[in-house]
Amino acid sequence: MMHCKKNFSLLLAGACTASIFGFSFLFTKEALDVLEPFHLLSFRFAVATLVFVIMQLCGLIKINLKGKNLRHLALLTLMEPVLYFICETIGVNITTSSEAAIIISLLPVFIVIFAAFYLKEKPTPVQTGFILLSVSGVIFMTVMKESFKVGANMLGTFILLGAVISAGIYNVLSRKLSSEFTPVEITYTMVWVGAVVFNGISVAQHLIKGKLSYYFYPLTNGKALVSIIYLGVCSSVAAYFMLNYLLSKIESSRVSVISNVATIISVIAGAVFRNEPIYWFNVVGAIMILSGVWGTNRYGKIDAFTRRQKVKHSSKTMMKSEVES
Repeated sequence: MMHCKKNFSLLLAGACTASIFGFSFLFTKEALDVLEPFHLLSFRFAVATLVFVIMQLCGLIKINLKGKNLRHLALLTLMEPVLYFICETIGVNITTSSEAAIIISLLPVFIVIFAAFYLKEKPTPVQTGFILLSVSGVIFMTVMKESFKVGANMLGTFILLGAVISAGIYNVLSRKLSSEFTPVEITYTMVWVGAVVFNGISVAQHLIKGKLSYYFYPLTNGKALVSIIYLGVCSSVAAYFMLNYLLSKIESSRVSVISNVATIISVIAGAVFRNEPIYWFNVVGAIMILSGVWGTNRYGKIDAFTRRQKVKHSSKTMMKSEVES
């Protein structure tokens, strides 16, 4: 019974994370109609930080970073949100949307590679095949679009690869640090760093343009404000918390395919709310992605990292019992 409840909680967290990130594309598009990318990011993470501060003051969450490995935690926050969003923002702006979609879809592959080396998490051959099937689903949908174009801007390609590498390192670091930090503590630190860095960039941009007063424009624009609240509260707080929670419980390879499920959600959201068409290849690609996600998790196994964590936890429990006795 406990095993079923655990599996259900993980499945629910995965579904919610994919859904929130999937709809985030819609809200990001809406906000970017009236805001610059870093202006949006600054308010997104400022709202997220405000939510965490309120929860902390109300006693809803507890943050205790004293005596913990802050150096590795700082590296995690440097990878994501800082480097990931900077690379993604710049890369998307100087490349085609099709190229960006394909490169970002490669994230599960990079996560598997990094996890194999850093965490000794090696997926089974069957899992590897299903991961590649999921990635292929995204690539298939992108290639079938009439606007498909790759390689027009090599600099943009490398910058987008920087975003993927940053996200891959973040995933394995979050998994590694889950033995020392709670998902709340990791997410809390991430949004604080994001708020400081992106607000610094945004303020600097407005000062250079001589339009510092425009920094507060999102507060007066309903369209921007709704998007900022969704991205700040749902994406940066709720979704990132659930992502860090998942990474603390199961292998990185199984979590990695969530990003491709988000692609399906974004296509559906675009069709419903922005009247964007859904073609037959979207349906085929979605089937490939969902099949890949199912197979990746169906044929998962308890990895070396998880076994080490359980042994470490058992050892600590035994030592504590001996001391108490």
